[in-house]
Amino acid sequence: MPHDTPLIATIVAGLGLAFVFGAIANRLKLPTLVGYLLAGIVIGPHTPGFVADQKLGTELAEMGVILLMFGVGLHFSLKDLLSVRAIAIPGAVVQMATATALGMALAWALGWPMGAGIVFGLALSVASTVVLLRALQERRIIETERGRIAVGWLIVEDIAMVLALVLLPAVAGLLGGEPLPGAASDPIVQWLGLGVGGVVLVTLLKVAGFVAVMLGLGRKVIPWVLHYVAHTGSRELFRLAVLAIALGVAFGAAKLFGVSFALGAFFAGMIMSESELSHRAAEESLPLRDAFSVLFFVSVGMLFNPASLLTGAWPILATLFIIVVGKSLAAFLIVMAFRYPAGTALTISASLAQIGEFSFILAELGVGLKLLPEQGRDLILAGAILSILLNPAVFAGVGWLKRRLNLSAAPPPEAEPAAQAARPAAIEEDAPPTTALSGHTIVVGYGRVGSLVGAALQQRNLPYCVIEDAARPQSRLHAEGVESINGNAARADILASANVAAARRLIVAIPNAFEAGQIVETARAANPGISIIARAHSDAEVDHLTSLGAGTVIMGEREIARGIIDEVVAGEARSGPAAPGPDAAKPTSPVIREDAAQGSHI
Repeated sequence: MPHDTPLIATIVAGLGLAFVFGAIANRLKLPTLVGYLLAGIVIGPHTPGFVADQKLGTELAEMGVILLMFGVGLHFSLKDLLSVRAIAIPGAVVQMATATALGMALAWALGWPMGAGIVFGLALSVASTVVLLRALQERRIIETERGRIAVGWLIVEDIAMVLALVLLPAVAGLLGGEPLPGAASDPIVQWLGLGVGGVVLVTLLKVAGFVAVMLGLGRKVIPWVLHYVAHTGSRELFRLAVLAIALGVAFGAAKLFGVSFALGAFFAGMIMSESELSHRAAEESLPLRDAFSVLFFVSVGMLFNPASLLTGAWPILATLFIIVVGKSLAAFLIVMAFRYPAGTALTISASLAQIGEFSFILAELGVGLKLLPEQGRDLILAGAILSILLNPAVFAGVGWLKRRLNLSAAPPPEAEPAAQAARPAAIEEDAPPTTALSGHTIVVGYGRVGSLVGAALQQRNLPYCVIEDAARPQSRLHAEGVESINGNAARADILASANVAAARRLIVAIPNAFEAGQIVETARAANPGISIIARAHSDAEVDHLTSLGAGTVIMGEREIARGIIDEVVAGEARSGPAAPGPDAAKPTSPVIREDAAQGSHI
């Protein structure tokens, strides 16, 4: 008997076609998100054939935004957020004002009223959460100074958009629109009988209240819940707890405080990051984050009408120019004005050279309030699609420009001392200086396994350096006085900074076999004679890493089994043929963990 299942049909069609087109894009050396967007266009209402449920697609995409922002919060501490407030707050405000002014100018040229220009300009001023974070994660710079500035900038934009979405219905009448029924203002404002100023005040108080609750109550409750569930020993319950906290806080923030889902999820992750279990929480939520972020790009593609590229080419190009060039140039100049290096300014500019989910929400609200004409919504959608497609090319262009101009994060030697002192400290370079070590060991990853390996190398006085891209292990390495390089070891320039060409051995201590394979392949190409030791969790991963050039691949389960057997054999040898006595059951050596077993082979 046939069933009407629009949710299942939307998920199956979205993920299935995203996989097909994503694989084709990857084969053609294009970003996979190009394939995801094409999948959305194919199942959208503007192309023939199957049409997915657009509303469901949008809601599924919203879950992707929630989970992605939650994951970012897990790697982003309150200290990191406060450390970039000096540039993120004024930078985001000035950049949004510039983009809004440019959008209003284009709206005026198209003959739209001022209210439409304000909505249109605001929609062009805010970057997409998903695109920006995905770009930073792919380049492993989300925990660098540049990444923290970009994320802090994004958070300020999100807060500004929350205010805009709350205020717009209240001021629609003043701007020439028609307030939505029942949406003229916040219920509290209606009850108190306040005007526009009251709306602003209540909104600010709500945001402040949410932050206070999260920093006060949430800081105690969320880590306690995680530790309690972890002690039950149930991985299923732990995974469920992580997802329940992420989605529950995001939903509660939106319903109780009027804060966006994305902002609520970010704070939930940031509070959870203070727990020792944050790394495990990030791993457990990663598969769902990836799946739903794909659905976000599919839902964006469903909104796009390809025919608009022919019917309104010049307005679309002007809109795209504002997004990619106008507001990016404003961001570049702002970052440079704060005396940050040109390389940092270029990275942040590229991160912001697109628009996304908040722009769609604002455009729909503007049309509903009779402020924005439908042509404006179509231009925003077209600008979003094209800017998302162009964003990887923008990053590639920025990378080429930095290499061409030899830009680094350090001030030039001839710079005056006063100018050097004015520059912010601890800003990472794109390519760190090459280590002076030779005939040394390179350790990739300083987690549970890597730190044990490093301790063993240090005890034996063997020279080594560590490549690590996470902030907390980096801090620990600095505290221990271990030479380290901040970056993704899959990048050839990062491996070159570790002097891989003159290294004796490479130890890949990260658990991700796909990324480890890239590192092994890059290192083998740079130094054919290097000894490479890697870790794996399955026979397939062992074969994968070996085929790419790893000399030794250690699988944790085998080493644990080997350690157990050695203990059994040693126990039998000690007890002899006689029946074991009461002391035979007592352990005679420390318990062999996967980490220790792997470290003992170095």
